[in-house]
Amino acid sequence: MNKQKLKAKLILEDGTEFAGYSFGFEGNTNGEVVFNTGMVGYPETMTDPSYRGQILVCTYPLIGNYGIPSKEKEDGLYKNFESDSIHCRALIVTDYSFEYSHWSAERSLSDWMIEEKIPGIYGIDTRMLTRKLRNKGTMLGKIVVDEKPKIEFQDPNKTNLVGEVSVKEVVEYNAGTQKIILVDCGTKNNIIRAFLGRDITVIRVPYDYDFTKIEANGIVISNGPGDPKLNIKTIEHAKIAMQSNKPILGICLGSQILALAAGADTYKLKYGHRGHNQPCNELGTKRCYITSQNHGYAVDAKTLAEDWREWFVNDNDGTNEGIIHISKPFFASQFHPEASPGPDDSEFIFDMFVRALK
Repeated sequence: MNKQKLKAKLILEDGTEFAGYSFGFEGNTNGEVVFNTGMVGYPETMTDPSYRGQILVCTYPLIGNYGIPSKEKEDGLYKNFESDSIHCRALIVTDYSFEYSHWSAERSLSDWMIEEKIPGIYGIDTRMLTRKLRNKGTMLGKIVVDEKPKIEFQDPNKTNLVGEVSVKEVVEYNAGTQKIILVDCGTKNNIIRAFLGRDITVIRVPYDYDFTKIEANGIVISNGPGDPKLNIKTIEHAKIAMQSNKPILGICLGSQILALAAGADTYKLKYGHRGHNQPCNELGTKRCYITSQNHGYAVDAKTLAEDWREWFVNDNDGTNEGIIHISKPFFASQFHPEASPGPDDSEFIFDMFVRALK
């Protein structure tokens, strides 16, 4: 049980304050305040590198009730997490469960956050906070547990977030004779697992690495945080790769990078899509997929060249959720076909990519 309630508050850039109580690491932090509509999956969500620099608000009211699983590894990857550490800067919930229960739980969410130095606040009306973010758009914020030292607002999207989360050297995961290059812009572990499970060897390279000189059957550009236009080297390498007929798959940030390499434009969404209940329509069909998403930017479909077309659109707001080339094996999804957390309804995209490999 929580024996001492230490007061904490979230302050938004417009001066709005939300008062609550501290859990996790007792410290100040700042970032971009975003909300996630998922009901479960906080261990996977918090370790998703795409949340780098963000203060995460959970719209589902009860968080922490099933604790945190163990750190066991398989194929060199944590089985129960999407990376090696927490990437969001803080967590905001309505009701934090100090009592947890699950067969796989090894410790509490709060203990994990203390170890990783991630502050949390509970007791905040996250419904009111989410409505504010929906009406006014994503905002900068800061969490204050201790008034000293003072902390200022900071826009993480102006920094090289991808450089912070990408691997620093090439890593190879051996599984089969066919090889793909995974350009790590902040990849989730489950993308790697998806290919290892299909007997595909994965060559994971840093985001700014010249992967065009590596012999492989295909290229995957991963998800990641921040503004896609800041990844200048990745875009340049993607342009060169597109001169061949090697299959290229973009996921989330990778979709935006592929679009930029093809001459299209991207823009920042008002409050983004974060959760695992986003409906996406596949154009030219009557299919609607429920997808897992985490992105604050989108491709401007109106700027796509004539040899590209929209593949998916979001059923809620009509924004682009995927692009595909009309003649070459280049395609991308703005959502996450690997899920984790969320539904795996769109995992067929991996099968489609594998079939295109030569």
